[in-house]
Amino acid sequence: QVELVETGGGLVQAGGSLRLSCTASGRTFSNYAMAWFRQAPGKEREFVTTISRGGANTVYATSVKGRFTISKDNAKNTVYLQMNSLKPEDTAVYYCAATSYGIQTMPRFYAHWGQGTQVTVSS
Repeated sequence: QVELVETGGGLVQAGGSLRLSCTASGRTFSNYAMAWFRQAPGKEREFVTTISRGGANTVYATSVKGRFTISKDNAKNTVYLQMNSLKPEDTAVYYCAATSYGIQTMPRFYAHWGQGTQVTVSS
């Protein structure tokens, strides 16, 4: 079992930055590809970005490409999401997730989820 804990959410003005962290405990972190998803009120959970086990490969949703950066530190069992140039439409609960299937963009491939952290971007 992998336990995931997200931190770093908060309230920021449009154009600002936040960095989310997700720390894992349990199974070997380097065995898992990691991802960030988000869910806004009344909307389905949507893919944001994913990173491969070793951190060499990443995929981003079109809506965040060029503004968000995912990174993975296997020595610290932590995955990060650096969010720059934030927009009000980025407001959501952000979840990190782990999968043993490699890079995946669909939530159904992820067996392990954190509790989520709220990100609110004011205009």
